[in-house]
Amino acid sequence: MRMLAIAASAAMIATSFASIAGADPIADRKQNMRDRAAQMRVLGPIAQGQQPFDATAVHAALDALNAAAKATDVAALWPAGSETGDTKSSPKIWEDMAGFTAAMDKFKADAAAAAAAKPADLAAFQAVFGPVAGNCGACHQAYRL
Repeated sequence: MRMLAIAASAAMIATSFASIAGADPIADRKQNMRDRAAQMRVLGPIAQGQQPFDATAVHAALDALNAAAKATDVAALWPAGSETGDTKSSPKIWEDMAGFTAAMDKFKADAAAAAAAKPADLAAFQAVFGPVAGNCGACHQAYRL
């Protein structure tokens, strides 16, 4: 069942990123964040010990999270003029685009490193997942309403 959910999430990510260059950056960035959240719902409980470590599930979710990170084009998803409307993106993004871009680049690097690590046990997974989760929290605190 878990593998089916992960496979469905990966397919959803692939499909949704085909539209990243769409005409609605708010809808596109919301989808990007939903795709990331789907993987965090798999990874978070494992990292917290609420679910047993499953290397196959962890690797698949880390790969999908890395794909979502790679598909995040700050210029396309947060262009000038998209700071108003139905969005939870803070105006701080547009006030500090360099800082926001740096935060996103750090997330991308940490997600890539976590996926490449292919952790074989819970301790190794927690070590590589900690920075990824920390990036999410820090970015949301600074750049999300």
